[in-house]
Amino acid sequence: MGGLVVVGVDGSASSLAAVEAAAREARLRRAALKVVHAFFWPAMHVPLGPSPLGPPEGGIQNMVDRLVTEAVEHARTAAPEVEVSHAVVMGEPLTVLEAQSRAAELVVVGSRGMGGFVGLLVGSTAVHLAAHGRCPVLVVRQEAHTDGPIVLGVDGSAAGAEAVDFAFAEAALRKAPLVALHAWTTWNAPLPAPQVASMPYANPPGALDQEEETLVSAALAGRQEQYPDVAVEHKVVHGQTREALIEASRSARLIVVGARGRGGFAGLLLGSVSQALLHHAHCPVAVVRGAGMQP
Repeated sequence: MGGLVVVGVDGSASSLAAVEAAAREARLRRAALKVVHAFFWPAMHVPLGPSPLGPPEGGIQNMVDRLVTEAVEHARTAAPEVEVSHAVVMGEPLTVLEAQSRAAELVVVGSRGMGGFVGLLVGSTAVHLAAHGRCPVLVVRQEAHTDGPIVLGVDGSAAGAEAVDFAFAEAALRKAPLVALHAWTTWNAPLPAPQVASMPYANPPGALDQEEETLVSAALAGRQEQYPDVAVEHKVVHGQTREALIEASRSARLIVVGARGRGGFAGLLLGSVSQALLHHAHCPVAVVRGAGMQP
């Protein structure tokens, strides 16, 4: 395949979990792995090297070198056959990783880094990349279930087509079953029965169930032929999309969604469903932006 997987590291436990996930992804894809640390120099008067009064191994530069070396060793231990490179890039993590995503087929980050506030469920870097990354972004939240399915959130939108492609490819790479989940709510439920029996239903009972199943089938059209070894389950549920996908994530090894679906405001880069999953999913989350959404 010869692609590139990029993982952002900052020395946190969350970023080391991301390194392991990225190494596995690179191995599955037969891709190279690039470990990237964004170095933001907060105080220009602070020297990069060790202080004359401190130990020789001290200083910001040595700290950065150690955390990058640890991350690279972590990756090579997780996937010894993967070619691993590293880079320390001056700049804020949000800007650096967005730029790195231009040359990558996947960017992997932890859900929380060294920065942020105590109690924050997901860091700003993960949310920013999911909204602005130029390739799919995998946010590693909790330990994945190794025997669970890939869960794909389906809404039938044009923007979600690339998420469908990504989910099928991931299922094929991992030799995992795929659950295509679509949730619909009471706002488009069948109307109640008319008072007079001779009057027809505006929507016959069960009609919308069939319409929603048709929507899922249309969204997945052609992929089963492209990935004949992927076992696919269509799952249409009545309920809120966010709650349905979060619940499905409890037993999933990965959940895949588009950055935006049919709802939301024009120009919004990351929808409420994607954001809810980044904050509350019980497994890693892949957010895939449609080509038409690129800035």
